[in-house]
Amino acid sequence: MGQLDINDKKARITVHMGTCGIASGAKDVLDTFKKLVKESKTKDVKVETTGCMGICSKEPLVTVEVINQEPIIYEYVNGEKATEIFNAHIKNGKILGEYALARGKEVEIEERIKNNGKIEGQEVLEDSIKGIEEIPFFSLQKRIVMRNRGAIDPFKINDYIARDGYQAVYKALKNMDSNNVIDTVLESGLRGRGGAGFPTGLKWKFASKSDSDEKYVVCNADEGDPGAFMDRSVLESDPHSVIEGMIIAGKAIGANKGYIYCRAEYPLAVEVLNKAINQAKAYGLLGENIFDSGFDFDIEVYEGAGAFVCGEETALISSIEGKRGNPRLKVPYPAEKGLFKEPTIIDNVETLANIAPIILNGSEWFKNIGTEKSKGTKVFSITGDIVNVGCVEVPIGTSIKTVIEDIAGCPVDGKKIKAVQLGGPSGGCLPVEYFDTPLDYEPLQELGTIMGSGGMIAINEDKSAVDIARFFVKFCASESCGKCLPCREGTRQMVNILDKICSGNGSREDIDKLEDLAQVVKKTALCGLGKTAPNPVLSTLNYFRNEYEDIVK
Repeated sequence: MGQLDINDKKARITVHMGTCGIASGAKDVLDTFKKLVKESKTKDVKVETTGCMGICSKEPLVTVEVINQEPIIYEYVNGEKATEIFNAHIKNGKILGEYALARGKEVEIEERIKNNGKIEGQEVLEDSIKGIEEIPFFSLQKRIVMRNRGAIDPFKINDYIARDGYQAVYKALKNMDSNNVIDTVLESGLRGRGGAGFPTGLKWKFASKSDSDEKYVVCNADEGDPGAFMDRSVLESDPHSVIEGMIIAGKAIGANKGYIYCRAEYPLAVEVLNKAINQAKAYGLLGENIFDSGFDFDIEVYEGAGAFVCGEETALISSIEGKRGNPRLKVPYPAEKGLFKEPTIIDNVETLANIAPIILNGSEWFKNIGTEKSKGTKVFSITGDIVNVGCVEVPIGTSIKTVIEDIAGCPVDGKKIKAVQLGGPSGGCLPVEYFDTPLDYEPLQELGTIMGSGGMIAINEDKSAVDIARFFVKFCASESCGKCLPCREGTRQMVNILDKICSGNGSREDIDKLEDLAQVVKKTALCGLGKTAPNPVLSTLNYFRNEYEDIVK
């Protein structure tokens, strides 16, 4: 394949600029490509940006698209590689296989190219790199929440509109009444993705029946679990999907005001959200009389100060009201008396990002994905001792094994994976023998863990299950609001016992005492933080008790 005149061939270079990419040097890569295009004096090569692609451990990632060729994703790109990619791929049509994201687990693209005897051009694309979606990390996923991953610039509302954006809002406001919207969401089987799995449509129905002139829609984006970054990825990459879901929720319950509660430690997400809200207002998609429907709705971003307990909905409400973020008793429920003592629905980022596709495609479409009791997909952030750290979206019911072994790619350094911590500090540690378990609410609860908001940490054979439990209990103890005695004192005493065991000064009596204390805290704590804080201890005692006993010996 000979040299190409880039003025005769259109190409697009996309630098993926989520927090993971920026932290790895994507800004320098972007500046390098912009400089090269400017120096080349061509008008037919575009340099654009999107959010995270999902495979965070390969950042900085760059996608190169040349007309009549399959797109190529390049991994670990820096300024020097960017120059090589521009000169070889963009100018000369030669794909640099050694820098491209591999399709297979073990066979790199470079080897495929050598084995086929084909070095460059379209032949390589046809035989060796048959599209982004054939890379195992992507091909085993089902994208609904992350449908626009890597395809739109989150700072450009037109990119979202070009991919059916705000059509669901138009349909809901112009062609449906509140009952139709609620019934569609209820019939879809969508369950809250924040962890509890309560039917979303049922929550909306309760709020719609509450008699009040003022109601609120709140997006819970206070993501604080160690190892969890699903919400951040969605907000940074596709903010309008959440905004659209909130507008439809407002229509359903009769609310005209929404809040997105996002932790201040997510500066890029906050920036993207505020930009998206302003653009939506400028387009008449937020504010008064949206689509000439007579419906008004506005959204405000509220930055949380970083307290983990504010992920609990009643503590979140207190925080928005300007009070200390302390939980309260759930009765009355927020759908009856929530923010400013008015009916309020609180849904997390992922739940709201599901709404527009459900309204647009119908409940039957959504019901065909997932399991009998749990419909749709679930986004997980996968990290730990794996190759492909990142965010994945799979149908509910997919096995732990598929996510950890086939998508995440393990083991690392030849170390076997012995367990996975699911659900963050609120979840539990499951051994490899249970990796055939479907990722679904009830099957995981039966094993002593939860799906939670979607954190998933792979643990190899060198790691101590006791240390894992101690890490998460310490986290919960430090994040306890201190309002109730069982959580305030119980978590600290669990840490003290775990410290004693790990230091080699513990006894079998300490193990029994730890288990009894964990059960008491679980049963008597006020809110979800305290009630679930003992889960890492109880699950490791259940499945890895021998490790505790080996230490005290």
